[in-house]
Amino acid sequence: MRLDGTDVTAEPRPGQCLRTYLREQGATAVKKGCDAGDCGACTVLLDGAPVQSCLVPAHRAADAEVVTAAGLGRFGPGGDPAADDEHLHPVQRAFVEAAGFQCGFCTAGMVCTVAGTPELAQERTGHAPAAPSPAAPSPAALAEHLKGNLCRCTGYRSIRDALVGRVNTEVAEPGQAFGRAVVAPAATRVVSGREPYTLDEPEPPGLLHVAVLGSPHPHARITRIDATAARRAPGVHLVLTHHDVPATPYSTARHENRLDDPDDTRILDPVLRFTGQRVAVAVAETPRQAREALALVDVEYEVLPAVFDPEDARRPGAPLLHPDRTPHEHRVADAGRNVVAQIHEEYAEPGHDGVEAALAASAATVTGTWTTERVNHVALETHGARAWPEPGPDGDVLHVRTSTQVPFLVRDELARLLDLPTDRVRVVAGRVGGGFGGKQELLVEDVVALAALRTGHPVQWELTREQQFTVVPCRHPFRVTVRAGAAADGTLTALAIDVLADTGAYGNHAPGVLFHGVHESMAVYRAPAKRVDAESVYTNNVSSGAFRGYGLGQVQFAIEGAIDELAARLGVDPFEMRRRNVVRPGDAFVVGQLVDGDLEYGSYGLDQCLDLVEEALSRPGDTPPTGAGWVEGRGVALAMIATIPPRGHRTHARVTLEADGTFVVDVGTAEFGNGTTTVHAQVAATELGVPVSRVRVRPSDTATAGYDTGAFGSTGSVVAALAVHRAAAHLSTTLSSAGYSPSGNDSTGRTSSTQLAGTFGEATHDGSPRSVAFNVHGFRVAVHRETGEVRILRSVHAADAGVVINPQQLRGQIEGGVAQALGSALTERMVVRDGVVVTRTLRHYRAPQVADVPETEVLFADTYDRLGPRGAKSMSEAPYNPVAPALANAVADATGVRPRDLPMQRDRLWELLRTDPG
Repeated sequence: MRLDGTDVTAEPRPGQCLRTYLREQGATAVKKGCDAGDCGACTVLLDGAPVQSCLVPAHRAADAEVVTAAGLGRFGPGGDPAADDEHLHPVQRAFVEAAGFQCGFCTAGMVCTVAGTPELAQERTGHAPAAPSPAAPSPAALAEHLKGNLCRCTGYRSIRDALVGRVNTEVAEPGQAFGRAVVAPAATRVVSGREPYTLDEPEPPGLLHVAVLGSPHPHARITRIDATAARRAPGVHLVLTHHDVPATPYSTARHENRLDDPDDTRILDPVLRFTGQRVAVAVAETPRQAREALALVDVEYEVLPAVFDPEDARRPGAPLLHPDRTPHEHRVADAGRNVVAQIHEEYAEPGHDGVEAALAASAATVTGTWTTERVNHVALETHGARAWPEPGPDGDVLHVRTSTQVPFLVRDELARLLDLPTDRVRVVAGRVGGGFGGKQELLVEDVVALAALRTGHPVQWELTREQQFTVVPCRHPFRVTVRAGAAADGTLTALAIDVLADTGAYGNHAPGVLFHGVHESMAVYRAPAKRVDAESVYTNNVSSGAFRGYGLGQVQFAIEGAIDELAARLGVDPFEMRRRNVVRPGDAFVVGQLVDGDLEYGSYGLDQCLDLVEEALSRPGDTPPTGAGWVEGRGVALAMIATIPPRGHRTHARVTLEADGTFVVDVGTAEFGNGTTTVHAQVAATELGVPVSRVRVRPSDTATAGYDTGAFGSTGSVVAALAVHRAAAHLSTTLSSAGYSPSGNDSTGRTSSTQLAGTFGEATHDGSPRSVAFNVHGFRVAVHRETGEVRILRSVHAADAGVVINPQQLRGQIEGGVAQALGSALTERMVVRDGVVVTRTLRHYRAPQVADVPETEVLFADTYDRLGPRGAKSMSEAPYNPVAPALANAVADATGVRPRDLPMQRDRLWELLRTDPG
């Protein structure tokens, strides 16, 4: 074949698909998202036509012309064969100018699909007008031609903008990058497939591969295991069982304080608590040899009683999953009831007798139970890591390159598990292909690190999409019962919640998700009497973990529904009901009996957000569907979130002036579509008074950055950016004292950047005190009573993010959060039966495609946060939280019937509407 203009003659293996063949030839622009034709990340042009290379047998490309995103600018349709390798195809340039990507893992495949589809790829010269051109692809063409390309980050609006030539980015003057929609530093590399993700670096010689044998039972004890035959199999270098690994207990969850999570996990455990849990590990020269070796491992199991319902799991006599775990040593609240974490607290203001008395005296009360299902992160880059030992001045250093949001926390826990000093472990995260909280875990790094140390070889493990569904933690399913009361004027008199969370087989993130889930969702409303009863419970299901919103979305779905019900019973407008009861500056943040003194009102924009959404929803212009059976409704919901996690979040940043005049920012925050690299470049450039092009950010390397807790809790734009801001300010002062202007004007005529090379500024931010941010979402919908179909007529989101660092990027973060929330509200559901995950492919999971996501009007409150960098606040995970309750409230307003269970699939709504035909 001819691959990106170069002849390739290597023989494919029998049965090999084109995707793996191309990557073996060094074509790393071809990504693996599913290997089932469901996501489009591997799309290439085969003789000019877009194909998903994971579905094409390699031998079918014999004598063909294959073009990847890396060769699109020269060899694709409309490309320039005479251009150099950095030349962008017009489609790629449009994606850069429209900011049509976030993590970018889908982008190389997306641009190939567009470039190879005449209905999508339009000829254009220069910048297109702001309005779509007459030749813009129709919604039907978008739905048809892009249905095979998933994007989990953007919400698709910026991708649609790219297809019509709309320019969303701008060039900032020196020192004025803050507040501008500047282009992401990696933009041209991302759209051309040249930005290296975790496993895109060249394979080192002698690379070995991991395969893992999973448990066939949801609960069992290994009584005998014999790996003798497996160790003798061809190509095998190592087989590990629970006899061969450290017995140190740990948690896969990673936080600044490792004691936040229970130590209930082992690298390999003789007791198996969910179907698919690791039984044995094989390390061989090829993935196939490793898998074949596992078939030779002889295992005998004692099958144990299993429990799958969290309500059953905490009843007397239920099978116990971790009976030996104690509150003090392992941080498990009540192992005798399978309870990992619990909260039981009640609060009453002076002069009030408590929740029950307040409810009895209320003019109106509401009691109801709401449920949410498991949701998968669907980050298009699956978990993967590569580890290798490398000689250092004081002994071998273990290198780990991994897809993680928390490289420093992974480093520290690997050092603990493997009994190594932290300076003998180096963890690097390249650009990460999506996270959403799912990569705030240690899930593959322990295995590859141990195998690399044992074999002396580089070792790699890349999870399949099926493994992402069956063994990787998902979002916690919640059952939330709300009891609320209000006076006749709509003022809340009491608010009580009873929460049950299914943490699955292990307690990673169970305490944090539970406490955070009830915290801001209760604290955002004022009531003289509050009560919280909440428990997170072990079951023999796949583990739950961190997910965007970290529990708030599940609890707010219930509370916001109850607030709307109260408003309806009292005849109070839903917006007005919220205005009368939300916290305001000066109010304490009360949850149960606790008053959170760590949170502060660095700024306050909730009132503005409510006004903005109400005004936007009241404007005319919706086009409702015609025909019998359609009813229309309006819904709103709000959310509050702390801008920084509690109990510590630290970042150290260093800004250095290089001899060529470039300013290098070393900061440990991982880039996975959250846009922190862009933000950090903007912050440094503004403080130094230079163009963004003179700033180079080196993120997520534990050997070059001082320290960073991690990219979670939306801290990249608050904690890390504030550290960068301080470091750049320190350097700017140093340079000014030396008579050097960063902009290049030497006031003394004696000092040059060459003389000052290596001059640096550094700073640390410890993440305290913590501010609060607010989000409000509103919908206008039409619901068909006879089918249960929901059509979104208008979607509006208002965010209180302080001073907006990058408006286009923030809008993309909000739109992506809304799209992900719409998926979990309407279609996404992991089906688990008796501990077995049935949903194992993307095509059966139903993540939103481009045709499923309406455009959301994004509005910003005008606030200045005194705690953030230049007045900015975080806004990465927060937009997810109010979407599902706002949609449910709109459906209830339209139909008179309230959905209490997510997702609100059409068949579920149809069943619900049958009970009340209206």
